[in-house]
Amino acid sequence: MAVAAFAGGDATFEAVQRDINIPAIIMFFIFVGATLGITYWAAKKTKSASDFYTAGGGISGFQNGMAIAGDYMSAASFLGLSGLVYLQGYDGLVYAVGFLVGWPVILFLMAEKLRNLGKYTFADIAAYRLGQKEIRTLAAFGSLSVVTLYLIAQMVGSGKLIQVLFGLPYEWAVVLVGVMMIVYVTFGGMLATTWVQIIKAILLLSGVTFMALMILSNFNFSFEALAAKAVETHSWGQDIMAPSDKGKITDPISAISLGLALMLGTAGLPHVLMRFFTVGNAKEARKSVVYATGFIGYFYLVIAVIGLGAIVYLTPDNIAIAKEFFVDGKLFGGNNMAAIHLSKVVGGDIFLGFISAVAFATILAVVSGLTLAGASSISHDIYANVICKGNADEAKEMKVSKISVIIIGVIGVILGIAFEHQNIAFMVGLAFAIAASANFPILFLSIYWSKLTTRGALIGGFIGLTTAVTLVILGPVVWVGVLGNKDPIFPYAYPALFSVTAAFVGIWFFSITDKSQRAKDEEKAFIAQSVRSETGFGAEGAVDH
Repeated sequence: MAVAAFAGGDATFEAVQRDINIPAIIMFFIFVGATLGITYWAAKKTKSASDFYTAGGGISGFQNGMAIAGDYMSAASFLGLSGLVYLQGYDGLVYAVGFLVGWPVILFLMAEKLRNLGKYTFADIAAYRLGQKEIRTLAAFGSLSVVTLYLIAQMVGSGKLIQVLFGLPYEWAVVLVGVMMIVYVTFGGMLATTWVQIIKAILLLSGVTFMALMILSNFNFSFEALAAKAVETHSWGQDIMAPSDKGKITDPISAISLGLALMLGTAGLPHVLMRFFTVGNAKEARKSVVYATGFIGYFYLVIAVIGLGAIVYLTPDNIAIAKEFFVDGKLFGGNNMAAIHLSKVVGGDIFLGFISAVAFATILAVVSGLTLAGASSISHDIYANVICKGNADEAKEMKVSKISVIIIGVIGVILGIAFEHQNIAFMVGLAFAIAASANFPILFLSIYWSKLTTRGALIGGFIGLTTAVTLVILGPVVWVGVLGNKDPIFPYAYPALFSVTAAFVGIWFFSITDKSQRAKDEEKAFIAQSVRSETGFGAEGAVDH
């Protein structure tokens, strides 16, 4: 489960089609109607490439903070983490805390500089003073790899989830998500995608708040009393509140490697990085991080309450509960459905419908952001800057971008249907490993290390990429879980500790040994880049310090 549970949409739902959920369908149509109205409004405002990629830079810090929170609070964060707390207690709580504390450190280091140096994609920063053709090609390849792997996991997860929630056949569920994703992004661009994220974030935060209040109201609003009852109820007893051999993380190396993958992988996800180009200046970028940290921190605290509440309420020993939510002693739809079932226990059918619609909105918002990031890599990095060498006609670039959205959407639907019966949870782990090992080191060092050269970034980034992919294949998730071998060649499920180290060492070595004139010019150009990254002088849009 691991990384898949946190950020990418667990694709291991034990899903079967269930009866049509009328309240969920009604809530679903209300959400779809509202977001299509926003897309129509956004389409009328989206005229230029800047509008399409970054909403014209007109999103406020508060709005962007809410949208970043929307990107971060994926269906797997909501369903996967609450399900992990329900299943294993302590592990889920540690993951929730670890996921929260890691990302602000990275984004506080990078948010302002991203806004000052970038334009549409993170490759704008990585290639700022380095070779445009080489670095943009590598960055685009890294982005598209991450987007594709992440998108497949999301499409399969969404198909399974909607199949359970709405009673739709799997194929129709995947097609529905694909069509709506294409409509939102093609017509509304970043503006529509941003507002879908904001609406989803508001709905999700409202929903989990209501659930937490309903749970705590039965314990006089005492978290301690809730935790004590969870310990009393869970089959592990006191073990759910402490590290245990029964848990997922059993050794320090796995814990450190997982933490690195989550922290650095998040800072290398192209659809999250794109969000910092939607605000007007560096000041708003900093505000975005502050607001997003608040929303995300609150969300993960509430998830702990929901997970413990699920332990207390969703127990097969409760005859009334067992009859409705358990099949052959197992929770219907798997442990990832704990929060969904709990919503019915605490709020009835109407609230179940609301939470189901929220889960759908969550998936749709994330896949829309992913698709836009993938299309931007193709149109802005590959077409406009590599093929046209920075001289592309803006109208043609937008046309390429919209065609890319449709192609990525169709590919996502086809692969989503093709991988229905495959265990594809490793794809999310792979996406995070690539983001942490290839995208992040190049991006971080291009901002902070003057001696970075094109040769170092290219070779080191490639080393990080290939190391991450190879170790995932040789590790227990793919070598044993997918390929069916007895023992893994590489013992750890999370390769980030090794692949990130390999990438940084590779970039460092091949940069300092580069004595060419080009390397000397690139080192000199760092001063100008540093001035712009600190002051915003010459950055896109108005900069207010």
